[in-house]
This record gives sequence, C-alpha cells and structure tokens, in this order.
Amino acid sequence: MILLEIIPLSKPVAISEMLILLIIAALIGWFIGRWINNGRISTLRESLAASQAELDTCRKKSINLTSKNTAAPMASKAIVSDNLKVVEGIGPKIEQLLNDNGILTLAQLANTGSETLNKILQSGGVRFAQIHDTTTWSEQAALARDNKWEELGRLQDKLDGGRIV
Repeated sequence: MILLEIIPLSKPVAISEMLILLIIAALIGWFIGRWINNGRISTLRESLAASQAELDTCRKKSINLTSKNTAAPMASKAIVSDNLKVVEGIGPKIEQLLNDNGILTLAQLANTGSETLNKILQSGGVRFAQIHDTTTWSEQAALARDNKWEELGRLQDKLDGGRIV
C-alpha cells in the first residue's frame, strides 16, 4: 500500500494563489478603511464649517456692541502674575497661597521680607511653615525679575529645597 503525501504548499501554484488572495484582501480592507475615514472627515468638516459660521456671527455681534460704546472707560492696568515656581522651594500650592495673599509677581516677592513670607506660610497651615525656608526666596525672585538666570542657577545649585547647603 502506497501512502500519498499531500502537501499543499509544495506546489508553486498554491503559494501564488494564496499570495494573490492575501493581496486582494488587503486591498479590499484598505478601500473600506478609506471609505469610512472619508465619511468621518466630511462630517468633521461640516461641523467645523458650522462652528466657524457661529464664531463669525459672534464676532460681528461683538464688533457691533463695542462700536456702540463711544465713551469706553479707561482700562485699569492689570497685573499679570509671574511664575513664582522658578524660585526653589515654591511649588504650585505655595504659589497659590502667595497669590491669594497678593504676591503675584517676582518683583512683589523680591520686595517681601522673610518674616512676612513665613506669616503667609503659617496662614496656609503648619506643614507649610515648618517645612519651607523662605530666607533665599526674595533673593532668588530678584535675580529672576532682573533676568539674571545664570546667577540664579548658581545660587540654586547651592540650595536644597530652598535651604543653603
């Protein structure tokens, strides 16, 4: 009795047929994906056009409202807050605490004494006052205010958590 071995991949015709089927399947998948994405893109473009039209309408209303006010009051000089976190020892919570107490800029921080800063920290809770050392904050703020970044970097290299090492 003779056993026949059937190995479908042994014939070059079978391999080429499989490759052709894989290529056809890949092309069909690519076309379906492209068709779906084109639909999504057109929906997003329509939404964008509607939003743009709404924005244009709002801008026209805003221009009309401002042109009706002929005697506009003088704008007060607004204080723009600085990033106080450039000072070593000040993180987001302490920056917020300082801002809440009227210290918004590096210049204000530079002109604030260590005792005042300690009182502000104590108002935020015991953990702020016990952990942080404010003795170099004014000096660091003055260097940052004056854009002396290299000197500030050298000073901060000597510090560990705002304390001189």
